[in-house]
Amino acid sequence: MVALVRARERRAVRRAGEAGRRVEYLAFVLAGETYAVQIAHIAEILRPPPITEVPRAPATMLGVTSVRGKLVTVISLRRRLALPEAAVDRRSRILLADLGKGEQLGLLVDEVQQVWRLAPEEMEAASVLGGEQPAHLAGIGRPSGADGTVLILLELRPILESP
Repeated sequence: MVALVRARERRAVRRAGEAGRRVEYLAFVLAGETYAVQIAHIAEILRPPPITEVPRAPATMLGVTSVRGKLVTVISLRRRLALPEAAVDRRSRILLADLGKGEQLGLLVDEVQQVWRLAPEEMEAASVLGGEQPAHLAGIGRPSGADGTVLILLELRPILESP
């Protein structure tokens, strides 16, 4: 009986160690492709509230909205990544990205899918795609046991800092 308990403890410790190396990514859809960002950068997922347009704002900026009394700038991730436009529908969501210092920015996406916990061996650098890749492209994720699912991993900082 003691040997069984010790074996279970060893397996639990091994699983905890493996879990510590994994990175959680939030997967979402844009123009039919599956993208993902580290969930640590996402504060909240919202249904799109009314958005007020801002005159002479950059083309990627949809406008501003109020989230619990705070104004949040909302950008179209489709426009930022130069993808074709699409109408906002019932599956569309706004990802509140935490910029630090209490500041947040809303990212409009087509649909949120799920959270993937990726191990280092399930992620590949953007260089595997060949050529020079944009700064916002962090790499490719291939979750094991996901039947061929491929995630385009994005780095939020270059996306949020570009005009």
